[in-house]
Amino acid sequence: MKNRITELFNIQYPIIQGGMIWASGWRLASAVSNAGGLGIIGAGSMYPDVLREHIQKCKQATEKPFAVNIPMLYSDIEKLMDIIVSQKVKIVFTSAGNPKTWTAFLKENGITVVHVVSSVKFALKAQDAGVDAVVAEGFEAGGHNGREETTTLVLIPAVKERLEIPLIAAGGIATGKAMLATMILGADAVQVGSRFVASIEASSHDNFKESIIDAKEGDTHLTLKELAPVRLLKNKFYQSVQEAYANGASTEELKQLLGRARAKKGMFEGDLDEGELEIGQVSALIHDIKPAGEIIREMMEEYKLAVRATGKSHRF
Repeated sequence: MKNRITELFNIQYPIIQGGMIWASGWRLASAVSNAGGLGIIGAGSMYPDVLREHIQKCKQATEKPFAVNIPMLYSDIEKLMDIIVSQKVKIVFTSAGNPKTWTAFLKENGITVVHVVSSVKFALKAQDAGVDAVVAEGFEAGGHNGREETTTLVLIPAVKERLEIPLIAAGGIATGKAMLATMILGADAVQVGSRFVASIEASSHDNFKESIIDAKEGDTHLTLKELAPVRLLKNKFYQSVQEAYANGASTEELKQLLGRARAKKGMFEGDLDEGELEIGQVSALIHDIKPAGEIIREMMEEYKLAVRATGKSHRF
């Protein structure tokens, strides 16, 4: 299967694993890459030395291409960038910040750069900054999200109308049918997050994985827009946030409620009451925990069946 994204990354299938915090370590990234997709190490929850270790272990576990995702809100981002260069990482996904800040530096070091956006406006800014591709992430997505609340099925064709570089769709994609739908709308590939959180290789806690497969439609909500919009699974902590809003909490009071390491407590340590549980709306369609390679194989099989069922020629 060949298109602009598979050729850009030198991968077999146009499936990219999201770089989710507390879930996307070297085990998951290497498993996805070995199965023909593009695995991503999520650096947002890693200290610099931990990131270096994960990159080195990923290189040992796969000879296939893999990437590192770096949220630009990270306080020691300079250290992470130095590690990226010294470890000769070939592909970097940046998010949560201005792509102009680091794109030139990365490309000067021979690195392919992809930026994650949630609107047409920021997709064009990323293109102007010189990135090689854009991930357009819809409102359905888990974790940190855009304030615009534009859904994936609206965002992808809107971005496609204006964008010249390759486009990766994200948000609410966990099946081969959803993959085909977004590609018909103009995407060259898909980025899949929540489905891979509920994989055997994900470093997220088993309690969190079980809560994902138990989730129903309506069990997630985008909140905390005053800080950084984030889609959360509803739990005791989420209810505390809602009570704070009802009581007219200030931005500072919301920061105090969020505190430090709330995401680690929930997603990595498995505290389902007091932890922050970041996951997408598509969790309602995830019913099991399985190996990452099997997830990719099932998505591709369903994609091919869906192509045949449409009677169209949307093939590579």
